[in-house]
Amino acid sequence: MLARQRQTLILERVREDGGVRVADLARDLGVSDMTVRRDLELLHNRGLIEKVHGGATALPGGALFEPGFAAKSSLQQPEKEAIADAAVRLIVPGSAIGISAGTTTYALARRLVDIPGLTVVTNSVPVADVLHRAARSDQTIILTGGVRTPSDALVGPFAVAALRTIHLDVVFMGVHGMDPRSGFTTPNLLEADTDRALVASGRRLVVVADASKWGIIGISAIARLDEADTLVTDSGLTEEARELAAQQVRELVVAPLDQEDPDPAGGEVGEGADLGWPNSGSKSAAEPVAGASR
Repeated sequence: MLARQRQTLILERVREDGGVRVADLARDLGVSDMTVRRDLELLHNRGLIEKVHGGATALPGGALFEPGFAAKSSLQQPEKEAIADAAVRLIVPGSAIGISAGTTTYALARRLVDIPGLTVVTNSVPVADVLHRAARSDQTIILTGGVRTPSDALVGPFAVAALRTIHLDVVFMGVHGMDPRSGFTTPNLLEADTDRALVASGRRLVVVADASKWGIIGISAIARLDEADTLVTDSGLTEEARELAAQQVRELVVAPLDQEDPDPAGGEVGEGADLGWPNSGSKSAAEPVAGASR
């Protein structure tokens, strides 16, 4: 196969799947990892793809851009792990929680296997799978029906109908983008409908989103910033963005990355004596939220 043919196939794969991994391309094309990396570098330099660690994704920025689950999994990994560590502290054993699709919520789901008595409702195939494989007899996992998206979410009328009959203590939602004017958004119209139904089913909303999502706007809005009870993000969020977010969300939790030291005094994470930038009168994010009303 000529180099140009190979690069055309790679570009088509990126555009269809939203992202690719070097190892998968090398196996499927029958070439070395080095050859694939050279092809990705060339396509990246031409402005046709976005090269990331271990692979490449379609160019971001468009309101309809939606990389696949595997592609997104390779992005902002330390940030997602830090966010998940902070978010899991908000969950009370024995509560009923909802978890939307996404790679940050997937990181959170991996930590739920240690919490007893949970009922988890999700439209995410990977989230349901990781909890199913844990096989805890004291956990109930409910996976909605629906049409599968590139991000491995089940969306559409079946998912919405199921969620409208459910009442949850707290909903954890991942998002494609967050913006002071546009709120929390997604590039998938059906996923936005499903996420809105999930939000409506919960008494409390916790959004988990890394700092790279700030300023990104998808085509469809899920919720306004002020509809979030808690936003859990990472310390890569700029000071200006923190101030803007704190003005709208009820509580802003800033999770430190590995190189940062958590506050040793109260066992809390974040910057300063409390968890990030809570608004006036908000609870400490280290406190359980499952029983709180919106």
